[in-house]
Amino acid sequence: MDKKEILIQSLKKKGFSEHILKAFSAVERGDFMLNEIKDYAYEDNAFPIGFQQTISQPYTIAAMLELLQLKKNLKVLEIGSGSGYVLSLISNITGGKGKVYGIERIKELAENSKKSLKQYKNIKVFNRNGFDGLIEHSPFDRILISAASEKIPEKLTSQLKEKGIIVAPLGNRFSQNLVSYQKFKGKLKLEKRIPGFIFVPLIDQ
Repeated sequence: MDKKEILIQSLKKKGFSEHILKAFSAVERGDFMLNEIKDYAYEDNAFPIGFQQTISQPYTIAAMLELLQLKKNLKVLEIGSGSGYVLSLISNITGGKGKVYGIERIKELAENSKKSLKQYKNIKVFNRNGFDGLIEHSPFDRILISAASEKIPEKLTSQLKEKGIIVAPLGNRFSQNLVSYQKFKGKLKLEKRIPGFIFVPLIDQ
């Protein structure tokens, strides 16, 4: 059994959905990592991607994707899309008719991820402030915030569809809960909270 299969079996034992496991199997994580650490692509750890940012560990990503309750043909926005790896997984799950958008505030990472994602026709990456969301492509069925903050930015709530789901790590800089909310009558209702995560901070600039 190779390293990739060992990782996928580990995620399967933790109870993650079949469509998430298939996405991890289909997408090569190493394609989104620095050349010097590609050999570690299927270890269940986070790794640096430059500019003080990281590619999250597979378990963390799987937990976020599970909370998003993804299915075919959804329109999804990721804030803090970094290397583009999570965008590719979302694309794989939502299918060719899904629409996937990423916002990355660091220009070099945004450009690098566009190159890594060039074969994905349904993914668009924007270099801008994540706090502002992507008003011109809203509303979204799902929003994933892949960086830590104390609360959900109001502009992102307004860009989420009614009954849409938003997932984010919320807390202080040193410890966050991964939380999911669903939108009802314009307000966010807490659906689930998983403790014990550490993400890089969401920066307003």
